[in-house]
This record gives sequence, C-alpha cells and structure tokens, in this order.
Amino acid sequence: MNKDLEIIDQRIEKLFKRISRTRYWIQIVNDPYDQTYNFFFNSQRRGERLKSVPLHKLVNYQLTYLEQLIKGLRAKTNLTIEFTGFTGMRWPTTHKIIQWRREQLE
Repeated sequence: MNKDLEIIDQRIEKLFKRISRTRYWIQIVNDPYDQTYNFFFNSQRRGERLKSVPLHKLVNYQLTYLEQLIKGLRAKTNLTIEFTGFTGMRWPTTHKIIQWRREQLE
C-alpha cells in the first residue's frame, strides 16, 4: 500500500466516530504556492459548527499521483471527497473535470 494512503487511512479511522446526525467528509485543497495537496477530515453535527482536522500534506505535487491516491482512498472509504482549488483542472487519465464550480468566499 502507498505510504501516503496508509497515513491518511489511519488518521481517518481515528477521527471517524459514526455519531448520528453528523456529516463527515474529506476535503482536498490544492495549494499551488507551496505546491502541495492538503487533506482535511471535516465533520459537522446538525446545528453545530464545522470541525476541520488536518490529515496529511502531500508533497508529491503531481496530478497523476494524486489521482492514484484518490482511487485507493475511495476503495477504502465511502466518505464524500470535496475538492478546493482545482477549478478548471482535469484528471490526467480520465480527462474528467476535478472541480466544477468556483469556491464561494464567505
């Protein structure tokens, strides 16, 4: 198994509590300035504030590597994966758009 995937998977297992009325998802943020991909574990109970915990910083800044990592991650978890900072970019092998809409500033 990929070392980055192993680290992310272990951290998700520790954080995923399966509490009722709580939404869980993974957020992957493209940081073009530091040339990294940052992974976050997000959870939000109904009526409460969002809790976002950093999972891992991927320093291999190649979309092909990220694409393979995400395939492995999807095989291990059914959590929703949300992408930020990928507007207009496409996956190298499938050519599908990664992120359709621009992020909204709050």
